[in-house]
Amino acid sequence: MTAVPEQRESVLGDAAGQHTPRLTIGEVLAVLRDDFPDVTISKIRYLESEDLVHPQRTPSGYRKFSTADVSRLRYVLTAQRDHYLPLKVIKEQLEALDRGEPMPVAAPAAPAVPPPVGTAAAEAPDLDGGGRPLSADQFARAAGLEPEQLADCVEFGLLAPDADGRHPVGDLPVARAAAGLARHGIEPRHLRVYRTGVDREAGLVEQLVAPVLRARSEEARARATEKLHELAALSAQLHNALLESRLRDLLGP
Repeated sequence: MTAVPEQRESVLGDAAGQHTPRLTIGEVLAVLRDDFPDVTISKIRYLESEDLVHPQRTPSGYRKFSTADVSRLRYVLTAQRDHYLPLKVIKEQLEALDRGEPMPVAAPAAPAVPPPVGTAAAEAPDLDGGGRPLSADQFARAAGLEPEQLADCVEFGLLAPDADGRHPVGDLPVARAAAGLARHGIEPRHLRVYRTGVDREAGLVEQLVAPVLRARSEEARARATEKLHELAALSAQLHNALLESRLRDLLGP
């Protein structure tokens, strides 16, 4: 394989980074693991196969990554984790950067607690739900729910605490949405239709992805995980588009 062109390697890395010692794929994994605990060697290889990163090869065929390559991988992994972007979109963004075009939106690090509903980060489904579980009181305060409202959300299937009564941080967007709707007079008992609809959507996605997720190959699982994120984002996009279309009909001509 020929050496990587300098133009491609310059993305998200400065000139000095092109001449630093090259890293093996195992060393790259060690560098990324702190920020991306789920990343694997198979995932890095998969991103290379999708033409998102372009490591050089030694005469014996081993991959060697520059600091710019590592920065590129960080960009891809952050865009997936924080913005749930499909690889096609991320690749287009990187190609724009390669051409020297400015990007309208960067890929910032994920906040420790998801922002309130209505912000950009709350528009896509959170499939990771990282963070230490919160007690019921902590969770209710963070979500803006009264304790009895939180209890109603649990009773009507919107939220599910663990055996100790704690709630995952990843469920805060659901709770905040319920709190916002409650301020408009829509109570948790009215929201069971959302739970039913989501369960049906999840069942459809599961039919497409579950067989691959059970595969032993890490590369197959990486592909299935990427497909899962993309399907979830598209489902959210379709739901929002259909709802907006229906509400426009209510306004009339």
